[in-house]
Amino acid sequence: MAIVVGYVPTKEGRAALRRAADESLLRKTKLIVINSNRGGKDYDTKEAERFEAELKNVQGELDEVGIEHEVRQLVRGNEPAEDLIAVAEEVSADFIVIGLRRRTPVGKLILGSNAQRILLDASCPVLAVKAEA
Repeated sequence: MAIVVGYVPTKEGRAALRRAADESLLRKTKLIVINSNRGGKDYDTKEAERFEAELKNVQGELDEVGIEHEVRQLVRGNEPAEDLIAVAEEVSADFIVIGLRRRTPVGKLILGSNAQRILLDASCPVLAVKAEA
């Protein structure tokens, strides 16, 4: 079993990672960190390099505290929700941890909501974490 966490280098992503790491230590469970990007023509090489460097830092931090982990940077053309749900099913995850951010009703309507999709479609429990103010 494992804990799957959706990670992006934002305050919400860091909050989700912290909580997932705490849960992993508590439960003595493997942590799988997922960074998902759609890719394609809009995929920015500089941003990809920044994410890669950030993920190396995450690996170092998890190594430092002794958490068994795996970090996956996925660029498969999927929405992040699809990738998180697929990985959670692949590893029979205990649960998924995601970070939430405030969005306006119009923002939710136009952009959709990965968090909402994960909450509704995941076959395992989902822990939604807010960043500290």
